[in-house]
Amino acid sequence: MHEYGNPEAFLLLVPVWGLLAQRWLTGHNKLAVPGFTVLKRRYTLRLLLAWLPAALQLVGLSLLVFALARPRIAHRSVSVESEGLDIVLAVDTSGSMRAEDFQKSGMPVNRLTVAKGVMAEFVEGRPHDRIGVVVFGEEAFTQVPLTLDHQTLVDSLRQIEIGVAGAKGTAIGSALAVASKRLKDLEAPDRVVILLTDGQNNAGRITPVQAAEAAAALDITVYTIGVGARRARTPWAGDGLDEKGLTQIAEMTGGKYFRATDTRSLQNIYAVIDQLEPSTAEVKEVVDFEEQFRQFLVPGLVLLALYLLLAHTWLRRGP
Repeated sequence: MHEYGNPEAFLLLVPVWGLLAQRWLTGHNKLAVPGFTVLKRRYTLRLLLAWLPAALQLVGLSLLVFALARPRIAHRSVSVESEGLDIVLAVDTSGSMRAEDFQKSGMPVNRLTVAKGVMAEFVEGRPHDRIGVVVFGEEAFTQVPLTLDHQTLVDSLRQIEIGVAGAKGTAIGSALAVASKRLKDLEAPDRVVILLTDGQNNAGRITPVQAAEAAAALDITVYTIGVGARRARTPWAGDGLDEKGLTQIAEMTGGKYFRATDTRSLQNIYAVIDQLEPSTAEVKEVVDFEEQFRQFLVPGLVLLALYLLLAHTWLRRGP
């Protein structure tokens, strides 16, 4: 990235150009001649090049000003001194997530499509946190292990389809248990699960309360998000959102329950969680400057030397 170490030096261009403009306007550019008879000659090489010393002086001084401004190329590198948070995104992929009661660009889209897009934005905004993905329906499993390779994670996230974990059930307890298992042996100072669903627990061998108790014992914070319009407009809406149960899970683990009824509210929820759980990573930026002033200094000095040579010899000017 190109930048200038002393950009205020460019102010010197004003007097430089002003002084030379004044010389032209006041007529101090006439060549010195031995007599008036010489003036009768027209289009001699010397007369045609009468402008050259002033031009050399203008360009030479301008190049020196650029050199004083210290043009340079900044090479920036970022190193992470300590790890950030460990976060697992648990997303419901059951059949009810097919309900098209959300909108994107003015068009109706299903709940999972919107959720995947918002989660991708959340991931991209936390470059120094390890993030993984758990999907759940009739069962629950890890779709993406915790990783700092967020581009691969986002690509995998966008490929998640409805029914990948079974379309006929919602195993919220199992999803939380799988997410907690992924986090329990990690040494990050803060571990978080963000669980998104549009239904209630009706599958799996572990209840949401049992999973929440285990998560709380492991000091894992769980944020729960219920999605779906107040009145779903399709037969895929499912058998209702268990807001009481989701609130209980969040409160047991020190988290919070949120309700998203449209795309904007879901985006706002992830923005709030982003603020509630700031990354603890210590990031150090190292900047190495490659100075470029010599590329202006040397040509500027050469042009000024040529100006002095011509101005005091062949193209010498009169008083």
